[in-house]
Amino acid sequence: MRYDSITEAIGDTPLVRIDPAVHGLRNIDLYAKLEMLNPFGSVKDRAAWHMTRDRLAVATERGDTIVELSSGNTAKALAAIAGMHGLPFRSVTNRMRIPEIKDLLLLLGAEIEELPGQAECLDPTNTDDPLTRIHRMLSTAETGYLHTDQYYSALNTEAHLTGTGPEILRDLDGRAPDHFIACVGTAGSSTGVATALRERDPGVDVLGLVAHKSDFIPGIRTIDELHEVGLFDPAGYDGIEAVTADEAIDGMLTLIRRCGLLAGPTGGGAYYGAVRHLRRFDAESTERRTAVFIVCDRVESYLSYIRRRRPELFNQPPRANSAADLATAEVAAATVVDVERARKWIAAERPLVVDLRGPFAYAALHIEGSINIVDQLFEELLHGGLPFGRQQPVLLACPVGEQSQRYAALLTRMGHRDARSLAGGIIGWRDAGAPLVSD
Repeated sequence: MRYDSITEAIGDTPLVRIDPAVHGLRNIDLYAKLEMLNPFGSVKDRAAWHMTRDRLAVATERGDTIVELSSGNTAKALAAIAGMHGLPFRSVTNRMRIPEIKDLLLLLGAEIEELPGQAECLDPTNTDDPLTRIHRMLSTAETGYLHTDQYYSALNTEAHLTGTGPEILRDLDGRAPDHFIACVGTAGSSTGVATALRERDPGVDVLGLVAHKSDFIPGIRTIDELHEVGLFDPAGYDGIEAVTADEAIDGMLTLIRRCGLLAGPTGGGAYYGAVRHLRRFDAESTERRTAVFIVCDRVESYLSYIRRRRPELFNQPPRANSAADLATAEVAAATVVDVERARKWIAAERPLVVDLRGPFAYAALHIEGSINIVDQLFEELLHGGLPFGRQQPVLLACPVGEQSQRYAALLTRMGHRDARSLAGGIIGWRDAGAPLVSD
């Protein structure tokens, strides 16, 4: 094939059948849509190009800056597109959690602006959040910026309604699959593909996969975060199910080692969730069915993330005191206190309040007297043992209370006498009208 521009290579990605000996489904043909083979490396290439291509001529003439609230694949694709057209690109985010992505963005010439935000994702309902204010400013600016606005732009969904979905139909000889499974981030790909497939067959079963509330999986949001995304419509899915980070890595390892697909954790989560979901249908019927899931991106950008969670994969010894090792019952047994009880406890006994959010979120607003130990650093401290005395009362707080509950459970397992988690996290504290201060 011969192209005049690398952007012409976006799309037309392969649809690959997964060997039944790998997934074990007897009556279902499972296919992977390999969006990882787009030229910039991910499913986001389609949306990035679709959101910019008709606006680039004017943006180039004016010398605009392309801006997106992204810390991942959308930013990567936009940075590449911006550079090709001589335009600057700015990634606005609350926290860059994957160092390889940050390094690649810098290599592409991107400017990274980390703004303080009360949570670690855009919450358009919170008018006091700096991330929300910058989003509204960009949305109303008439000049100076090409704001792609992936969380709300219909062009994000349209890229998959007119591209990814029809390609799947074409490669299945015009038939819609019986099942479509997709991890949900901005909801653009899952919504667009599902719409295209259902236009051919309204009976397509659509499953959306989200990250477990206490886990971070790159590219997948938790269900709480999804409700803050403008493109997400729960009515567009027949079901929403959660996958854990460990399940996503297990699925990723299967794709890498058994299928030769160098998929990242998101694709692994999609595969794991797909097989788990499809087993129910496989057991109930002998009718031949087809299913498709999306492999969003490649593994190379997530090696540090995987190494932290699975050091044994890199011939390193397992790490002591890991929250990933907690049983569900242990987490459920952790002490969780609501805002009213937490305030009374703080006033009476002055526990150490540890805010696990990123430094920018902490700087924006936090509980007075709390200290900031970012979750990743806190985990590192715990690997070496208790970071403070066993008798020191501790209240842990994260954005929504799920992660802090796991760490409270881990501290309890390690012998700490009184570790508690703030129910609802800092967002719950804020919504209850409790006071917060800023640096």
